Amino acid sequence: MKKLALGMLSVLMVACFAAVAMAQGNPRGTSTITLKGKTVSVEYGRPSLKGRTTDELLGKLKPGAAWRLGADTSTTFKSAVDLAFGDVTVPAGEYSIWMERESDNSWKLVFNKKHGQWGTQHDASQDFASVPLVESTPAAPAEMVTLTLTKAEGGGTLVIQWGTLEATASFKAK
Repeated sequence: MKKLALGMLSVLMVACFAAVAMAQGNPRGTSTITLKGKTVSVEYGRPSLKGRTTDELLGKLKPGAAWRLGADTSTTFKSAVDLAFGDVTVPAGEYSIWMERESDNSWKLVFNKKHGQWGTQHDASQDFASVPLVESTPAAPAEMVTLTLTKAEGGGTLVIQWGTLEATASFKAK
């Protein structure tokens, strides 16, 4: 009887811990395209606005501060081909990507050599490239963070959407 009670208690504890873990985590999203026969992908956490606005959440960032582009672990950008974002080349590899607020309140996309770290642990000393993001107003607000890779003219576009924020970066395969 004691073993049965202990076993039931163990199962109950595991179920409780799993429920708490799932309640705190955000779903993950991915987007993938193929360029020159090679894969480019992004994998990221998808927080929801839950009645808040992007201005409330991201408006707190001071110039020079970075946002993890999602939630939980850092957003991972992988490319099996070198990419040119304008005159900036991002070599094939695996990186974390971040959005950094500029002094004029615009944003830039930052590539960091470290990936897989908890999302708030941005190590700016590992940043190696950044490109300006083009902001626009989305057709409809996005409740959850959405990152989309699409093919475009020999390359692609990364579209970042959350609430009324839409920012894009275009690139070409080298």
